[in-house]
Amino acid sequence: QVQLVESGGGLVHPGGAQRLSCAATRNIFGITGFSIKDLGWYRQAPGNQRELVGAISPDGSTNYTDSVKGRFTISRDNAKTMVYLQMNNLNPEDTAVYYCNTIPYTARYWGQGTQVTVSS
Repeated sequence: QVQLVESGGGLVHPGGAQRLSCAATRNIFGITGFSIKDLGWYRQAPGNQRELVGAISPDGSTNYTDSVKGRFTISRDNAKTMVYLQMNNLNPEDTAVYYCNTIPYTARYWGQGTQVTVSS
């Protein structure tokens, strides 16, 4: 049973933007449980290990891996049990399958991810 569902990926030109969404089924955490979770966006490019791109804490504070700082923004809507990743100024090195999960990740929560391809 998939419990975290990512969406919003696609093909984008270099320099473009994309917004990803992640929906948590409420029976995972409940609304209260979701709101107290540290959440993150991860990505995995072909031939690479999955890496943590950025994280958001329950109070909304965020941090990012160096390669995306200033370009990516994570946000969350606890009432909707949603987390978002706004990606700007994309480059081909951002091409990957993007996933959301808790921090640290919970293996059974991995979804199918959403493919982002940056290409001209």
